[in-house]
Amino acid sequence: MKDVKKFLMVLMAIVFLCGVAYAKDYEVKKKAGDYDVEIKIDKNPPVVGNNNVEIEIKDASGKYVTDAKVKVEYSMPAMPGMPAMDYKTDAKLDGDKYKAVMDISMSGSWNVVVKITRGDKTSKVKFSVDAQ
Repeated sequence: MKDVKKFLMVLMAIVFLCGVAYAKDYEVKKKAGDYDVEIKIDKNPPVVGNNNVEIEIKDASGKYVTDAKVKVEYSMPAMPGMPAMDYKTDAKLDGDKYKAVMDISMSGSWNVVVKITRGDKTSKVKFSVDAQ
């Protein structure tokens, strides 16, 4: 009986650790003007260091938008004794999705803006992440 309990405890620990290792991406789905935008970050929560960002943009008819310029801007507001931090990176088209890397410099709350420019019109998606 003691061995069965021990086995079950080990099995539960393995299942828990596998669940943590395979945690779902951080996802945001929002409207940006006429576009449906889905943003995935490969770590949930995002971490200090490199975080891969994948952006899927669809027009009103549900077709992928592949002719836009997409920029990811991420910032942390100023705090006592620390200036604001602002970073920008261009997302590059890869198939039907745009990809970028956010190199987050410290843990805490970050404001993220994805700017989609197509022709002379720019649409934005805004959200926040808490990096660890």
